[in-house]
Amino acid sequence: MRIDNIKDVFFDLDHTLWDFDKNSKITFETIFTRNHPEVAIESFIKHYIPINQACWKLYQYDKITHQQLRYDRLKLSFDAIGYSISDVEIDNIAQEYIDLLTDNNHLFEGTFEILEYLNRKYNLHIITNGFAHVQVKKLNNANLSAYFSTVTNSEMAGVKKPNPIIFDYALNLAQAKKETSVMIGDSIEADVIGALEAGMEAIYFNENNEAVDSNIKQINHLLELKNYL
Repeated sequence: MRIDNIKDVFFDLDHTLWDFDKNSKITFETIFTRNHPEVAIESFIKHYIPINQACWKLYQYDKITHQQLRYDRLKLSFDAIGYSISDVEIDNIAQEYIDLLTDNNHLFEGTFEILEYLNRKYNLHIITNGFAHVQVKKLNNANLSAYFSTVTNSEMAGVKKPNPIIFDYALNLAQAKKETSVMIGDSIEADVIGALEAGMEAIYFNENNEAVDSNIKQINHLLELKNYL
């Protein structure tokens, strides 16, 4: 079951190590308690999670801009709960959300343990589609930076996962070979298929135990990486 000859391990950040949904919910609770106490947070989050994922997928393929992503995911979520709000207020929330998000840094269970374990044998790296300045703050505030030799984001590479160019960029930055590298992430499309098509190994972080192709290497908990590495 182990993957042989691996020297470099690449992680996605959001939804893989950094618990985006939990941190995002806490951030919205702070914002709405302060400025929009009438918003039903549970209802908002129920709609926001899939809407945010759909917007990110469009952004991933350059179908919407960074600014459209920040606006649309909020506007569509407020519309879904029937909450009337101005564009100015949405823009203010979008900025406040980015400013406050990295104050909350819950990680998935086992994050530090698995990074300590892997760090003894492998070079560790990050490949993320997230906004560069936000991702740097997440890594620093969550005390993750010291574990990673390189961090590649889509702004640096000029493209987003699953485009093979971002994987090539990350491999070059890390001075790593695709034949001895593995990508670990929560997205079948962006992380797993993207990495496989770039010639790397890949492991799917399947936290919700969704049904996937039996040929895909997967884990349901980060510590299960010990079965492969």
